[in-house]
Amino acid sequence: MAEYINIRGQSIEVVASDPANPTVGQIWYNSTSNTLKGGAFQVAAWSTGGNLSTARYIMAGAGTKDAGIAAGGLYPSTPYAITEEYNGTSWSGGGALNTARYALQGAGTQTATLAFGGESPGGNQTATEEYNGSSWSPGGSLATARAYPGGTGTQTAGLCIGGDTYPGPFVTNVEEYDGATWTTGGAYPNVVARTSSAGTQTAALSIGGSPVPVVGLLTNEYNGTSWTAGGALLQTRTNAGASGTQTAALAFGGQPGPTGSTHEYNGTSWTAIPATMNTARRQFGSSNADAQTAALCIGGETPAGSNSNATEEYTGESPVTQTITAS
Repeated sequence: MAEYINIRGQSIEVVASDPANPTVGQIWYNSTSNTLKGGAFQVAAWSTGGNLSTARYIMAGAGTKDAGIAAGGLYPSTPYAITEEYNGTSWSGGGALNTARYALQGAGTQTATLAFGGESPGGNQTATEEYNGSSWSPGGSLATARAYPGGTGTQTAGLCIGGDTYPGPFVTNVEEYDGATWTTGGAYPNVVARTSSAGTQTAALSIGGSPVPVVGLLTNEYNGTSWTAGGALLQTRTNAGASGTQTAALAFGGQPGPTGSTHEYNGTSWTAIPATMNTARRQFGSSNADAQTAALCIGGETPAGSNSNATEEYTGESPVTQTITAS
């Protein structure tokens, strides 16, 4: 006589709610929704987000994929003071910067943003501004006026890396912000501008930059005091975007090209990710408060040389729950 298990096959767990951390290939029946579900794996991909209200490039970006911010910028030759906030779907207007400028850097979250440096018709800026989710107020001034600096951290623990002091040279100067004043940090190993940055003030990552080709292939790690060399980039990269931490970072877009390539860093070396941006671009804003598995690319300059209002969202590889259907 046939046994019940041979008639029914492999048993499937019946649960009232989905497992919190399902493994790939795990299958269960959800008795609450009356659906058959399973654990799968989501492939990394870039997707189209909501457009900026105003197309521009060389702006400050900060925040996260679902709560991003873009401030300042240039289009086509006019510096902007406008701020826009992203909710994961669309952009809305925020409080204007006190000083219209471009080629500035941003750090922090949407409701606690730091914007510093940049360029305006009056020249390179030392100005720092702090955003509270509604309006900008003046912060402590940088010791060195500069455009195109790298930068990361938070509103009360920011990091400014290098920059262009045109008509002067690129600099190795690094400054640290404590929420009120900037002080001198450990000098960068090379003169640098247009570098991408991720991490915190005491565990930062600086990725590529100008001048190329030498600096454009470099990764450098900061411990709050000094810099050490990390793994070399797979390709020269400047005017790019970054997110994540010192040991789990993402770099995307930028030059040469511009490119739409995406690479991951594990604290030692870089790996190319199959996911490519829908539109290759450079000199855009990015959400540098995000994790390696999430990023926001905001505006920028396209291969045709035009300014863009497009937004792209990155979602990295991750386990997901899927409903199993007959199709």
